[in-house]
Amino acid sequence: MSTFFIPQENMMGKGSFNEAIESIKGLGYKKMLVVTDKVLVEIGLVKKVTDQLNAEGIETVIYDGTKPNPTVTNVEEGVAMFQANGCDSVMTLGGGSPHDCGKGIALVTKNGGKIEDYEGLNQSKSPQTPLIAVNTTAGTASEMTRFCIITDEIRHIKMAIVDKNVTPLLSVNDSILMMGQPASLTAATGMDALTHAIEAYVSTAATPMTDALALEAIRLIQANLRTAVEHGDNEEAREAMAYAQFMAGCAFNNASLGYVHAMAHQLGGLLDLPHGICNAVLLPHVQAYNSEVAGERLAVIAQAMGVDTTGMSTEEATKEAINAINSLSKDVGTLKTLTELGVKEEHIVQLATNALKDVCGLTNPKQATNEEICQIFRNAM
Repeated sequence: MSTFFIPQENMMGKGSFNEAIESIKGLGYKKMLVVTDKVLVEIGLVKKVTDQLNAEGIETVIYDGTKPNPTVTNVEEGVAMFQANGCDSVMTLGGGSPHDCGKGIALVTKNGGKIEDYEGLNQSKSPQTPLIAVNTTAGTASEMTRFCIITDEIRHIKMAIVDKNVTPLLSVNDSILMMGQPASLTAATGMDALTHAIEAYVSTAATPMTDALALEAIRLIQANLRTAVEHGDNEEAREAMAYAQFMAGCAFNNASLGYVHAMAHQLGGLLDLPHGICNAVLLPHVQAYNSEVAGERLAVIAQAMGVDTTGMSTEEATKEAINAINSLSKDVGTLKTLTELGVKEEHIVQLATNALKDVCGLTNPKQATNEEICQIFRNAM
């Protein structure tokens, strides 16, 4: 038996935010906490959105303190602001960081306690405070998943909260809101989406439905990410990437992930490194490790990445899948080493120990020892 998790309503495509305003108005909320970041405030996007909400009689309170790797403190600050202003709902505006932060706020304001209480799988009792997620990047898919990643500054780890009760009520993917994203962010979030799709496809919890979504996401990313990075004003590429990241999100929201994310979370928690870049660096190395048991699936991934595998053995096709990942990463500027990101040998044991505690690793196709995780980190150095 399998269960398929997805928000109740999902609006996609150019101009969909304007339609979303009509749906939001019908929900009857009076005062909304808008969780975002300072960059989106500075470029005027937050004001544009809040002006539209205000015009429909919905008051807004803005929390813009979200860090790139949202923290326990961010959640606590947002909860305090929500409660002090008598808010009845949450809107997240941005990429994965505001979405995760807003999910944490919505979960705690409804269920009580601290965000740390909800680490792990399905630890909450009630659906979170109503949350509407408006996405501005094509990568994390946090606007539609049951995953919430929050950095614990005391333990220096990223907590993985996987809970159906953090699923947003409504997700919005309007490609117009993604047009102004810089090339570096487009690349990093695009490689994050590719990682989601690949990890979902090789996951032990994969189903025919998640397989279909993952493979189409891989195909679209391969075909459109380079253009979206090089020509950020290309509407067709932006629209394709918006759909691709959503499909990848649907895939991993139900098939879960693997060691790329389990390991990347630790790099973010310990060294505050950017999540998408960490995924891009680790993805080929983890799939090389997985190839012993997931070769046939990686051969299919090679085909989705545009490789003609006719006449190739499974082993040859698997290598070509990894080569194709590296080629895309190089072309969009995310092909780096962990050494370049500041990771040192002395970090590796702690990183590996924490990675093996991350719930995302449970569905990796091959279960690793601590030493094997250490070696994957070293291979990526």
